Amino acid sequence: MMDTQLVLTGFLKRAARYFPNKQIISRTSPTTTHRITFKDYVKRTHRLADALAKLGMTRGTKVGTFAWNHHRHLEAYFAVPCSGAILHTINIRLAPEHIIYIINHAQDEILLIDGDLFPLVEPALSHLKTVKHIIIMSDDLAAPESSFTNVYSYEQLLEQADENFVFPDDLDENLQAGMCYTSATTGMPKGVVYTHRSIVLHSLALGLAESFALTERDVSLPIVPMFHVNAWGFPFAALNFGSNIVLPGPMVTPGIILDLIEQEKVTITAGVPTIWLGVLAEQEKHPRDLSSIRLVISGGSASPKGLIQAYNEKLGVPYVNAYGMTETSPLVSMSHPTSEMDNYSADELLDMRVTQGLTVSLIETEVVNENGPVPWDGETMGELRVRGPWIASSYYQDERSNEAFREGWLYTGDIAILTKEGYIKITDRTKDLIKSGGEWISSVDLENALMSHPAVFEAAVIAVPHPKWQERPLACVVLKEDASATKDELLSFIEQEVAKWWIPDDVVFLNEIPKTSVGKFLKAKLREDLKHYEIQTT
Repeated sequence: MMDTQLVLTGFLKRAARYFPNKQIISRTSPTTTHRITFKDYVKRTHRLADALAKLGMTRGTKVGTFAWNHHRHLEAYFAVPCSGAILHTINIRLAPEHIIYIINHAQDEILLIDGDLFPLVEPALSHLKTVKHIIIMSDDLAAPESSFTNVYSYEQLLEQADENFVFPDDLDENLQAGMCYTSATTGMPKGVVYTHRSIVLHSLALGLAESFALTERDVSLPIVPMFHVNAWGFPFAALNFGSNIVLPGPMVTPGIILDLIEQEKVTITAGVPTIWLGVLAEQEKHPRDLSSIRLVISGGSASPKGLIQAYNEKLGVPYVNAYGMTETSPLVSMSHPTSEMDNYSADELLDMRVTQGLTVSLIETEVVNENGPVPWDGETMGELRVRGPWIASSYYQDERSNEAFREGWLYTGDIAILTKEGYIKITDRTKDLIKSGGEWISSVDLENALMSHPAVFEAAVIAVPHPKWQERPLACVVLKEDASATKDELLSFIEQEVAKWWIPDDVVFLNEIPKTSVGKFLKAKLREDLKHYEIQTT
C-alpha cells in the first residue's frame, strides 16, 4: 500500500477541486453577512498563510486565535496547520488570568483577534511573554491604535499577500496541528494538542451514518464555538465533504439561530443543551420554518428528557445526544437507535435517546470501578475510560497528565453506567456525585427529572453536608418566565422518576444558574455560593 500521509492539505485541495461553488455564509456583525465560495475561500487561505509566513510563522510556530465563528477564523483553521504551524484556539470566555496563562503556556507568537474582542485582550498585552505580532480580524481595513508595536489589519495583510502561496508537501501526519485548553472549573486550564492524523481521522468519522452522516448535500451550522474543541470538528469535516457552512458570528441569540436555520435551509447543527433550551423557548414564542433540519446534535452535558421530547415530538426535529470532551477531539459516542430498537416503545426509545449513546467506530470505551469493567446492567456505576486514534495521550507540558492518562487509557472523570445494549449513560462527574449514607446519588438523573417539569427552565443539583447522612442533594431551580411551581410540587413530580431516598431535601429557587465558558452548569460556584446552607433535620 502507498504510504500517504493523513494531513489537512488534502482537505483544502479537495474543497477547491470538487466543491468550488459551495458557500461559506459568514455573519460578522448584526448587519453584515459575507457569502464566500469555497474557491475564493481557498485563495484567501493561501493568502493568509503567505502573510503569516512573512511575519515569521514557520513549522511549529504557535498561532493563537481569539475570535467568534466566521470565515476569517475558518481561514486560520487551514492556513496555520497546512503551513506546518500550530493553531491555538483561545476560549474568549475564560477569566483574564486564564487567558494570560494559556497564551504564555502555549508560547503563542502571533495572535489573530476579532476587532470587537481586542479591547478584552489589550489590558493583558503587557503580561504576554512570547507574542510578537497581533492581527485584527475585522470588516474594517484599518488596524486599531494600540500601545503594542506590531498590530496589523487582517484584510490589509491579505491584500498584500500571494494567493499562489505553496504549502509544504512533506508534512508528517503526526505533526502537531492544533491546540485547545480545557475550560477548567478548578486550577489552570490544561492544554490538549491535536495532530494532523487525529484531525483527519476524526473528520472522516463525522461522515459515518453512526455519527453526523455529514455529506455534500448538507448545510451545517456549528453553534458550538470555534474556540472549543475545533467546533466539534465541523470546520474541517464540512470543507472536506463539501457541505455549505453557516458561521453565526458574534453575540448569537436563539432568535439569530432560528433565523439562520430558516433562511439558509440548515440541515445539521450542534450546540450545548442550554442553547437548545433557549432556542426551544424562542421557537414556541415566534415559530420559524425548521423543516430543513435533519439533525440537531447536543453535547457538553446531559439533555433532560423533556427537552429531547419537545424537539422530536413537538417540533418534529431529530435531536441526538453526543458525548465527548476536549481530550477526545471530541466525538466518542452518539445516541442513534440501532435496528434492534425498531420495535421499542416510545418510552423505551426515549430512555435510549437520553443516554450519551453507542461508542463510535475506532474508539474503545470501558466503564470501570474497583471490581474492573462493569456489567451492562443499567445500574452499576464506574468511571468511563476511553482510547483511540483521536484521543489525547497526555496534556501539553502539564504534570497533571498522570492523573488522567493511565495504562493507555484516558480516565474521563465521568461516572457512567452501561445499558443492556451497551449505551453509555453519564450519571455524574466524579467530583459532583452525592454520597448519602454510603450510597451514590446521581445529580444528573435528578436534574433531568426536574427539568421535565413544564415550569422548570433549568435545574442543577449539588451535595450539601448532612449531620446524619454525610451528604444530601439540594436542588437549585430556575423557573420559566411567567411560570410558577412550589418545592412540594416539584419534589412530588419527580417521585416516579427516581428512588425515594434520592429526592432532594430542599429546593432553592434562583434567577439563573452559573455556567462555565462553554455553557455547562458551574456547580463549583453553586457549592461556593451555598456553602453555608444547612439542611433542616427533624
